[in-house]
Amino acid sequence: MKNIIKKYSNGEITVVWEPAKCIHSTICFKGLPGVFDPRKKPWVNIEGADTEKIVDQVKACPSEALSYFQNDD
Repeated sequence: MKNIIKKYSNGEITVVWEPAKCIHSTICFKGLPGVFDPRKKPWVNIEGADTEKIVDQVKACPSEALSYFQNDD
């Protein structure tokens, strides 16, 4: 698989998705379906929850296919 990297920003944070790392644990969309929905395109709706909930869910990703960084002001 190519080294694809997708980024989704809500202004406060940017969520980074690296599909090549994904092990399809389903933790992301079971834990926060308003943000992570693999049936939709794009599958990440960064406006689907507040920043704190998104960060907590991204940290739960066992493969680190999802990560985040704080946006500069």
